[in-house]
Amino acid sequence: MEKYVGTQQQYPRNRLLNKSRFLTLVVILTLLGAGCTKNIFSKHKSILDSAVSSKNHLSTLKMGVLPTQSRTEQERMVKPLDDYLEKSLGRQVDFQIAKNYQEVVDWLVQGKLDIAYLGPVTYLEAVEKGAKVEPLVAPIDKHTGQPWYRSCIIVKADSPIKTIKDLKGKRVAFVDKSSTSGYLMATATLKKLKINPNRDFTQVIFAGSHSKSIGALEDGIVDASVTNISSYLKRQKMGKLTSQNSRVIWESAPIPHSPIVISQKLSPELIRNCPGRKVRDIPVREERW
Repeated sequence: MEKYVGTQQQYPRNRLLNKSRFLTLVVILTLLGAGCTKNIFSKHKSILDSAVSSKNHLSTLKMGVLPTQSRTEQERMVKPLDDYLEKSLGRQVDFQIAKNYQEVVDWLVQGKLDIAYLGPVTYLEAVEKGAKVEPLVAPIDKHTGQPWYRSCIIVKADSPIKTIKDLKGKRVAFVDKSSTSGYLMATATLKKLKINPNRDFTQVIFAGSHSKSIGALEDGIVDASVTNISSYLKRQKMGKLTSQNSRVIWESAPIPHSPIVISQKLSPELIRNCPGRKVRDIPVREERW
């Protein structure tokens, strides 16, 4: 079960969508981040159908998504959801999968998105560069039960690398320079240990997504992969790595979870305080498709 909790305590400027739209958007982006099955559509049909009655229709709802899988796989995952939402909402829904983290920031700054799913650092970068967005919700990590997660570094089980200090002279895969768990947290720790990736590693690659970073380790391209615990556990269910042939050599301190943000250019009727009790969580099936 994935849960989303309002971020008004973490982000003072937060305002919630009206109930039907709020629920719809949370379900949409939860499915993108956690995966889904066809069964999820019928489970949330009443939530999605309720959005049809809203008078605040846009010609196209543009949604930005960070790269999490290979582009082909992510497009495959998005297609049935896109088709279903267009039919249910009665309007066009345009999913835009970024080629990297920076592209999502650029889209937000340029006002090309209505909604986006960001990392903590990409959210701050977007705001600092002038993006007119507000955070709506942040997910509750199913592994911790808290609105945070952890970065990690993984190696093969038979690797001579035992601690983060042993990475000197090794090949390491990061995700992206704007990735909180796939780069920044790890490099902050390396800096404290006086380890410079540009000088002390024999090779550094930026894979572009967590799955690709882990995949580089699976394929023997690197000796260590920087990712996060949730991505590592997900990959174990579909990749070559298992708990028997790989291990974690380092975990970070807790990281605030990724916010879902909405553009301030949308109508006041769409972005407003949610009356009544606050929506606390949305259950979502765990299976992938």
